[in-house]
Amino acid sequence: MLDIKFLRENPDVVKENIKKKFQDSKLPLVDEVIALDEESRKTKQEADALRAERNKISKQIGALMAQGKKEEAEETKKLVTEKSELLESLEGKEKELEEKIYKIMLVIPNIIDESVPIGKDDSQNVEVEKFGEPVVPDFEIPYHTYRSEIMESFDGLDLDSARKVAGNGFYYLMGDIARLHSAVISYARDFMIDRGFTYCVPPFMIRSNVVTGVMSQTEMDAMMYKIEGEDLYLIGTS
Repeated sequence: MLDIKFLRENPDVVKENIKKKFQDSKLPLVDEVIALDEESRKTKQEADALRAERNKISKQIGALMAQGKKEEAEETKKLVTEKSELLESLEGKEKELEEKIYKIMLVIPNIIDESVPIGKDDSQNVEVEKFGEPVVPDFEIPYHTYRSEIMESFDGLDLDSARKVAGNGFYYLMGDIARLHSAVISYARDFMIDRGFTYCVPPFMIRSNVVTGVMSQTEMDAMMYKIEGEDLYLIGTS
């Protein structure tokens, strides 16, 4: 997520970056968040000034009581109450503005690195480096799952049972294919451990605030499975 200070000082840079990402519908958000930020800072200044004034008046109450000026002290207490009520209103407004700014800032995209070529989709990708030459076999390459010739030939796939349990697009790995799957994972794990990495099994769920810095709530809802009634999402590998 961009720093609001950077956006405030570089609105044209942020807008140009949005255009480079071909997300022109987000352009009005820059001016909107700048206006909200200005209002938020003004509200905060008013609240700080009012808080200081209230504290100053509050100190006077003790002095008035010590001088026996009870009536004047009571009137001063009323003034403090009025200031407190007004301050509460400003603090509520300040919080509301901060939440609006935060939500918009999550939607505005991060700045693209200067080294990244601009392209609307993957058809405009730029090849940076190439190793060797691709080998094209002289036979048709079978699919590993949905047409599944390879795994079905080893009785290693059960689509029908998985479809009944979880719906289309899922499958059971069976027998030697399941063992091969585990063996490849074990090999990759040990390969990386031998090179100094620490093996770690993470939680299979994640809170929204962990990922909101890199994607918006709309993107999260579209790409991740949410646990109903909880602030928890399934991670990609779960």
